[in-house]
Amino acid sequence: MVEAIGRALAQVLADDADALLMGEDIGVNGGVFRATAGLQQRFGDDRVIDTPLAEAGFVGAAIGMAMVGLHPIVEIQFDAFVYPAFQQLVAQAGRFRWRTQGKYGLPLVIRLPYGGGTRAPELHSDSPEALFSHMPGLRVVIPSDPQSAGELLLAATRCGDPVIFMEPKRMYRRGRQEVFAEFSAGDLEAAAIVRQGGDLTLVAYGAMVEVALAAADELAADGVAARVLDLRSIYPLDRDQLLAAARDTGRVVVVQEAPRHCGVAGEVAALLQEEAADAMLAPTLRVTGMDMPFPLFQSEDQALPSVPRVLAAARAAMDY
Repeated sequence: MVEAIGRALAQVLADDADALLMGEDIGVNGGVFRATAGLQQRFGDDRVIDTPLAEAGFVGAAIGMAMVGLHPIVEIQFDAFVYPAFQQLVAQAGRFRWRTQGKYGLPLVIRLPYGGGTRAPELHSDSPEALFSHMPGLRVVIPSDPQSAGELLLAATRCGDPVIFMEPKRMYRRGRQEVFAEFSAGDLEAAAIVRQGGDLTLVAYGAMVEVALAAADELAADGVAARVLDLRSIYPLDRDQLLAAARDTGRVVVVQEAPRHCGVAGEVAALLQEEAADAMLAPTLRVTGMDMPFPLFQSEDQALPSVPRVLAAARAAMDY
């Protein structure tokens, strides 16, 4: 995935003279995850800009750049480092089209490596997608594999509105996938069925798609055909595909890495209860992270959703 993201960024810089990259250590060092390795040497330090350690400052600067016609793509080094810039994003970037009565967009992409599974210290493993998806004016997109990362990142840079592009960092180098030589822009609002099945739907996104697919393999051995739906877009949600999956299978389990309270899984469950209750054969169940700060690495595996936890929820849904 990290290679696909780097290739997509290079494609954007080559095709769009107004595009530029900003972030801590992204230029000379190629980023802490090496997603931007070699890009400053190729495109110059006025297109790939090393910033100070001041997220509120350089995110605010990027918003100003987007207001005057540039297309900044900002890397936040780790998920929780975005909190100092939260005010800039929700009070300024997200409201710009509304403030201008729809006359102007704000072509800004915030790349946000997020989540656990990498044995990182505190403030390096948060999953803050619900914070951003709650704020009007921001799109929130999360790929789960190299091809979707490249396609969705390219689409995000062409969107014209601010996009929080969250990258599950445990997937950066976890497996490989053949991708096209050049990416085409994906659909920023569409979920994707990554496994077919008619008995149960597992809804997931980001690194949890891999967990859902592994659980689906084990369910298949028990004779349960589980569909796996990769949300990809957290805001807006693909309501049509969610409702279709609920009506087709009658049973849904939602898997999210983030804490349980007020999370994406709760929003999905509420949507299905409000609009597909007549088709449901069981309550929508949730498998989530814990309502606590992300633990130190000794306890990380216990905090993250796992295949056994997803299997337990799926079997409970099948028993209704």
